[in-house]
Amino acid sequence: MPDRALSTPLDDSFERYLQDKGKGRGGDGGNYRRNAARELEQFAEWAAGDHGADDWTGIVPEDVDREPTFDDLDERVFREYARHLGGDRGLKQNTVQTYYRYISAWCGWCVNEGYLEAHYAQRASAMAPLPEDDGRKPGDQQAWTSEQRHALTRHVDERARDAVEAYTTLPEDTDPLDKQRARYAALKATRDRALVFVLAYTAVRVGELLRDPNDPRRRGVRWEDLSLDDGSMDVYRKKQQWDAASLPDPVISPLQSYRQLMDPPTERWPVFPTFDQRTLAELVREELAERGERPEAIAERRAEYARDLLLALDEDTRPPSITTDGARSILQRLSEAAGFDIDHPKHDYLAPHGGRRGMGEVLVRAFGYTVAARYLDNSEEMVRERYSHIEAGELGDVATEALNEIDSISDHPEDR
Repeated sequence: MPDRALSTPLDDSFERYLQDKGKGRGGDGGNYRRNAARELEQFAEWAAGDHGADDWTGIVPEDVDREPTFDDLDERVFREYARHLGGDRGLKQNTVQTYYRYISAWCGWCVNEGYLEAHYAQRASAMAPLPEDDGRKPGDQQAWTSEQRHALTRHVDERARDAVEAYTTLPEDTDPLDKQRARYAALKATRDRALVFVLAYTAVRVGELLRDPNDPRRRGVRWEDLSLDDGSMDVYRKKQQWDAASLPDPVISPLQSYRQLMDPPTERWPVFPTFDQRTLAELVREELAERGERPEAIAERRAEYARDLLLALDEDTRPPSITTDGARSILQRLSEAAGFDIDHPKHDYLAPHGGRRGMGEVLVRAFGYTVAARYLDNSEEMVRERYSHIEAGELGDVATEALNEIDSISDHPEDR
């Protein structure tokens, strides 16, 4: 191996690695890139002795004053880092496994790129301190029950109906700004209802439905992506390609009512636009300025509207979709308003992924793993693994029935 590679500082390889692993043009997007960058930075700080422990000076010999390089790496270094993840950072065992995998993947890439001569991170001695992985993903176990799904959809449906009625029954002489405020409230309530119904019944991943700031390809579904007559929606799947997802009957009416009220100026409008006032104010000012409007005229135009969203609709100033984090905030607000008391180690509200998992439960119990896998856009093997508790419960029922049968025969030997 060239001495140049061995003497290269560790962090000199990070950006190139992240570009290779990133998504989008230039490899500068994607959740994996963001998470890997965070853990590589943690690893670099630990390797340099900067992670805060008084008795840790890093992987460079104490009598040498330089940054850590690839020449300092061997399986003992990764063994110590595995021990650090499992102890010093106080992480859960599955999180330790996840974070170590980021570093291990980088190590493997470094071997292929000529920075290292061996994949030290995958050696048995390096991985020995890692805790066993019980197969669960942290925070990914919540599933909406049928009672929770019905209660939440009923709550948002009532809110939307009340808001629409309040808007559509206003007297004709209502002040224009008051009428706009009522329309805005109805739009927000119907948007929230449509979002909840889609999450509750389609089992689409929230990252496929809404905007991901770290992946430019995930810009959120637009009205042009929906076919309400056919009951389908085009989404950018986790497998990195566009595919059609089903829109079952309970979802159609909320989407139709919401679309009618919004009346989007073009089909390219997001189905679930942000309602964040700061974002919309900046968007409207910039767009109107680009169209040649002077600041004074823009201010006067905005003063005619109770909310910038309504001005954006009239001027076809297309806002961005809400983000996946935005959806979580909406679900938190709605769960609190509906009075849910959620007992979960990570989420005290009905989280978006819980809708998908809850629908998976329904499908597996009603139609089996093969049909559920098609609807969930997963392999049957993965669905069987994720919902193995259902099969275990069914086998338990079979065992109970068998035991009852044996006990019955034992109690009545004359029947043998």
